[in-house]
Amino acid sequence: MWQAPPAPVSREWLPVLDMPGPGAQNRWTVLLRLLLLIPQFVVVWVLSVVAFFVTVVGWFGALVLGRLPGFAADYLTAFVPYDTRVTAYLMLMHDRYPPFRFRTPEHPVQVELRPGELNRLAVLFRVVLVIPAAIVQGLVYAGWWMVSFVLWLVVLILGRMPQPLFEATAAIVRYRMRATAYFVMLTSAYPKRLFGEEAGSEPDGPVSATRPLVLGGGGRGLLVVFIVLGVVSWATSSITTTVTSDDDNDSTNPTQRVIAPLVPGGPADGALQSPLGQL
Repeated sequence: MWQAPPAPVSREWLPVLDMPGPGAQNRWTVLLRLLLLIPQFVVVWVLSVVAFFVTVVGWFGALVLGRLPGFAADYLTAFVPYDTRVTAYLMLMHDRYPPFRFRTPEHPVQVELRPGELNRLAVLFRVVLVIPAAIVQGLVYAGWWMVSFVLWLVVLILGRMPQPLFEATAAIVRYRMRATAYFVMLTSAYPKRLFGEEAGSEPDGPVSATRPLVLGGGGRGLLVVFIVLGVVSWATSSITTTVTSDDDNDSTNPTQRVIAPLVPGGPADGALQSPLGQL
């Protein structure tokens, strides 16, 4: 009996991070990484302010057009890779200083974005929809920074980033990029796959060390550790904020003690902010 061929399965396309694997790094640039990045921090802050206003205008445009206006798509598809290159350099993933320009085909960190059609209802509630992804990103990001001094020492001593640490850090950088791209409406695909993909999941085969991003047991274990540390950081800062608030109230009125609910604070606060607020 004749049967109709199966309908083609649409494969959701997620923004892609392309990077080579961990290589040797100059220990002097590792030692002075934060100082070297001061000019970039200023530039990224300025670009992020512009990106915020472009996103607001683009949001109204996307509600009407069902896609980002051209000017907004052009700027944001340049801004997100720029921010990602600076973040990857800051998190010790490579030793190539990010150039002060948008188009850098020769740079080892590349981001592929494909702005397209958007669901207007998802655009309308974008700020609400992005909250779970922002929380996940904020926790894992805060966890990485809790042990960043130890990670910095490891890279400084070895002169390179160990493979498991590279995999876990790449997963954080990629998820952060995807959350930002979703928030600014460069993609309709919700950020996912924090723990990477299976080997051979790319239809055209591996393109780079992060495409597909395949995490070994060590990389996955480190991600879990970062998430746990992020939760600890969030909880600790919440308790500290509550105690400080109580002390302030006691000093103002010793006979009155207000017990306030725990309020998230500290490094994990970024989980409750838009991705643009975590630059």
